[in-house]
Amino acid sequence: MSPDLLFWLALFVKMAVTAVFVVGASYAAERAGPVVGAMIATLPIAAGPAYFFLALDHDAAFISQSALASLVINVDTSIFALVYAALAQRHGRAGSVLPALATWIVLAIALRAVPWTTWTALAFNAAGMAACIALGNRFRHVRMPLAARHWSDMLLRAGMVAVLVATVVGLSTKVGPTITGILAVFPIVLLSLMLILHPRIGGPATAAVLANSLLGMAGFSATCLFAHLAVERIGVPVGLSLALAVSVGCNLVFWAIRRRAAAAPAKAA
Repeated sequence: MSPDLLFWLALFVKMAVTAVFVVGASYAAERAGPVVGAMIATLPIAAGPAYFFLALDHDAAFISQSALASLVINVDTSIFALVYAALAQRHGRAGSVLPALATWIVLAIALRAVPWTTWTALAFNAAGMAACIALGNRFRHVRMPLAARHWSDMLLRAGMVAVLVATVVGLSTKVGPTITGILAVFPIVLLSLMLILHPRIGGPATAAVLANSLLGMAGFSATCLFAHLAVERIGVPVGLSLALAVSVGCNLVFWAIRRRAAAAPAKAA
């Protein structure tokens, strides 16, 4: 088999595996409601497969540096969700999504120019995530209307994520670890939720899903930080596996906190 054919076959397999994973995770998220759905949506549905396939082609130092870039850009993604949530209260899909996406791109370019260290990235995350969560609380509590699902929704979402993974893996050897880390956490899952849900359930309800996702994004910051610190010390396979466990564990804790907070008023009544 020729090297070119082997490359394209491997790339197709990576895209197909990612698409199947995204369809399953997205279906579970839509059935679970805004809080649990947001926790599922903020698991590394796109970044996880991207990093898995990157680990097949790059060493621990490359993965560690990419994870540091992803840690920084995660704040940008949280701002992206917050901008959308604010605009979606009054504007349509295009008027909410396009400014939020433009904000993400501008901030990503600006943040890439900063020489980040572990400590500066951690401080930036602590301040940025705390601010986003506090500002997003006002958009979280919206009654979710029922919406019919269509097979094309899943196809669109799976296709978008599969193309993202293919782009990240294909460009990683040319653009270096920093840009690779930025592309790996491009908010493709949140963007697909905006595009699909906004016309079906309305801006405020879709904004509630995005606002609830901000706490999960804090858990993803912990995942990126763990991956950055661990892969060079304990190896890429173990480091990335434990980083995934950190993401799942954080989201389970956040879900329990939100569930207890929601149950408290009912118990008092």
